[in-house]
Amino acid sequence: MSLLNPQLGLIRSSMFKKSIFGLSAFILAACSAPEAVNVSGSSTVLPAVSLAADTFVKETGISVVVNAGGSGSGFNQLAEGQTDIGMMSRDITASELEKFSAIDFTKIAIGRDAVVPTISSEIYEAGVQALTLAQIADIYSGRVDNWVEFGGPDRAIFAVDKEASRGTRQIFMGVVMGNPKAETPGTDLVTGSNNEEQTALTQSDSGIGMLSFAWLNEDVKGLSIILDDGRVIAPSLENIRNGSFPFVRDLLVITRSDMKPTAQQFIDYLLGPEGQDAVEQSGYIQVSK
Repeated sequence: MSLLNPQLGLIRSSMFKKSIFGLSAFILAACSAPEAVNVSGSSTVLPAVSLAADTFVKETGISVVVNAGGSGSGFNQLAEGQTDIGMMSRDITASELEKFSAIDFTKIAIGRDAVVPTISSEIYEAGVQALTLAQIADIYSGRVDNWVEFGGPDRAIFAVDKEASRGTRQIFMGVVMGNPKAETPGTDLVTGSNNEEQTALTQSDSGIGMLSFAWLNEDVKGLSIILDDGRVIAPSLENIRNGSFPFVRDLLVITRSDMKPTAQQFIDYLLGPEGQDAVEQSGYIQVSK
């Protein structure tokens, strides 16, 4: 026993030292790891930010967590310190600034987009391809509820709206109804994200709604707008770029004055060549163009 105990003590001492060394290395690695960046908000801005985050993580090793939830949610989470960067597809309202008047916020445009009045492909192909703003307002006000009134098929209109806090909804209603918070008694369904609304319109053969330009496809078609002077403005990248389409908007990221360095690093990346490529790949217009 007297021969074994010293050996056992040496073994335990060696194991203890290795454990302490391993723990110390883990603590040092954890302390030296770049602080993760949390981003949340607009489902419209999310595709571009997520795509940029993928390459940013590979290049820098800094983790970026991106979540949707809507423009209003993104702003509130930023204001309450729950996220580092808020994504918004509309401007900050006066009431939001008043609620958090003690905090300094900065708005940064990372791209341009348009909200597009969108209809089911069946209605588009039946001949309804352009409406006036007043005609769209008639639908959401409940004054018109059949496509035959606009030269389409004799089919009830299925009007899809978005949650009140959504930036896309506030831009759309601000232009169509003259009030971002307008009530819409003609609405048949309220959705949240662009993905949810796109699915609802795809599944309907008589729907109308509002989507970001990047979410249009063969199943959901963008309406052209007939202006008061008779001109017809199509929802095209060129008309978004030159501002002639009535629903053009900036895609924003919002920060606080106490932003941490890794968040600023990601903002700089979004405005750089790689980040702006991600904006364009997501179907939006770069701020540099």
